[in-house]
Amino acid sequence: TPRHIINMMVNLADPQIGDKILDPACGTAGFLVNVYQHILQANKKEGVSTLTPTKKKILDEDSIFGYDFDETMKRISIMNLMMHGIKKPNIFLVNTLSDVEPRISDNTYDVILANPPFKGSLNQAEISERFRIKTTKTELLFLELMYLALSPSGRCAVIVPEGVLFGNSKAHKRVREILLTDCRLDAVISMPSGVFKPYAGVSTAVLFFTKGESTKKVWFYKMEADGYSLDDKRTFIDGKGDIPDILEHFENRERENPTNRKKKYFFVPIKEIKERDLDLSISKYREIEHEEVKYEKPEVIKKRILELEEDIIKGLKELKV
Repeated sequence: TPRHIINMMVNLADPQIGDKILDPACGTAGFLVNVYQHILQANKKEGVSTLTPTKKKILDEDSIFGYDFDETMKRISIMNLMMHGIKKPNIFLVNTLSDVEPRISDNTYDVILANPPFKGSLNQAEISERFRIKTTKTELLFLELMYLALSPSGRCAVIVPEGVLFGNSKAHKRVREILLTDCRLDAVISMPSGVFKPYAGVSTAVLFFTKGESTKKVWFYKMEADGYSLDDKRTFIDGKGDIPDILEHFENRERENPTNRKKKYFFVPIKEIKERDLDLSISKYREIEHEEVKYEKPEVIKKRILELEEDIIKGLKELKV
């Protein structure tokens, strides 16, 4: 996951000292390292840490948890966290979608951040019986896992493939129903397909939701630039793109209450989303502003063509002379 996208998501979730934080598919622990640095930075005054030894011990030993099913990823995660100051990282080697221990506990984590594997599927026999959604698609199973693992009022920022937003299978609709009914879906940030190039060209979105209360309205944002070129080269432009704008307007969304759907960001009420079969793709709600093109009347165009033909014939005659 690009580091600037990780940073955006961590800022959206804003983990605090004392929060239990989870990445259920941690890879090399990019999210967890960023979370650790975010909390350390938030607890500094004039460059000096304000954390007491007890709070620092809680942060280092009982706040940050990661799971991955790949042995190499586990080793890299542990090394990465240790290099950034955590002496005993809580990284576990396990397929979190199965019933293999250590299992991720329900109603436990205050913040979840993840870019879980998607566009994949599991054998039905591998999948834990804890899931209510009947599917083998990893992107849907991970979303339900994160919902189950969140504590009441816990918040989650997760990257999903665009298909999760509008897929019409029973499993897709059930996942969106959970996000909108059992959670407050705070934001859907649609990202351009080039964000994950050259590794993948799939279109993705960031979902940010809070467990425990139903959704009244959803804040949508159409990210058009992320600070790098959107081709395979991913050339540095400014390293930011729309990200500062996203964070600013997300923080001020209630005060601004944006309703102009010709802008990059706006609210959509839950009633309208239900009327559209729980579709969460921004294209269903955003209004595209087309510039009006004024054409000349046909008789004017015809007259100009005839005049042009006369000029051409006149020019050819002069050439012959």
